[in-house]
Amino acid sequence: MFNCPICGNSMKVEQSVSLVCEKQHCYDISKQGYVNMLFHTTKTKYDRALFESRNIISRSGFFDPMLEGISNRILQAQGADRGGELKILDAGCGEGSHLMEVVSQLEERQSSHKVLGVGVDIAKEGIVMASKAGADQVWCVADLAHSPFADRQFDFIMNILSPSNYAEFRRLLADDGMVIKVIPGDDYLQELRKMFYSQTSKESYSNDHTMELFSRHYERIDSERIQYRVVLDSKRMNHLINMTPLSWGASPETCEQTMGDEMEVTVDFTVLYGWN
Repeated sequence: MFNCPICGNSMKVEQSVSLVCEKQHCYDISKQGYVNMLFHTTKTKYDRALFESRNIISRSGFFDPMLEGISNRILQAQGADRGGELKILDAGCGEGSHLMEVVSQLEERQSSHKVLGVGVDIAKEGIVMASKAGADQVWCVADLAHSPFADRQFDFIMNILSPSNYAEFRRLLADDGMVIKVIPGDDYLQELRKMFYSQTSKESYSNDHTMELFSRHYERIDSERIQYRVVLDSKRMNHLINMTPLSWGASPETCEQTMGDEMEVTVDFTVLYGWN
């Protein structure tokens, strides 16, 4: 499944502790089970505290309707006569909760396919958390622009609230595969937007540009809107604010004022499906 991100040659596992390519580029498999395939240092705002908050929010059921919708579409798309192993890549997987939930749902609802989940993220802290919680899946620290996978490896590629690299998606996707991209809907967390960015251009949001860009890259596309409301107690509101990039441009005073209160928030996703 792996190609070396430096030279592009195929790789093999040596003594269960390393991935080594034909030109002897070597990547150690950590004790936790993930492999770090970055060949340059990166700086990111996605730290351990953010991923811990996201994991708590995820386990509270905040994302469940969206993830169930994705699982349903995968089950519909794979067909009853499709045998063998089903491989799903989560590009920008964070701490892995989305991928683990989708794999769990698929395994519970069908028995004809073995499901392999592969998560990749540039943020090491997220992959460390993912590998501890999801030992049955494959976890990689890697740059999506130089992803360490061979061509046409994945039946489905999920890209949930994360930047895309459509050229890589096209290379990695199997001939009859599907890309599943989740973007915020226009009303996603509108309550926080109003509090953080009242009377500024950031108070409103449109995903039209992202949808138009997606449509340029796929001959066949489909979309659905998944919208619901969630009541979060004060502790979960704190974690929601900690995990969302919406808070990055808000003043610390505004964030502190929002924390500590129970709130009902709007969850609004647009799920895009694309076929090459």
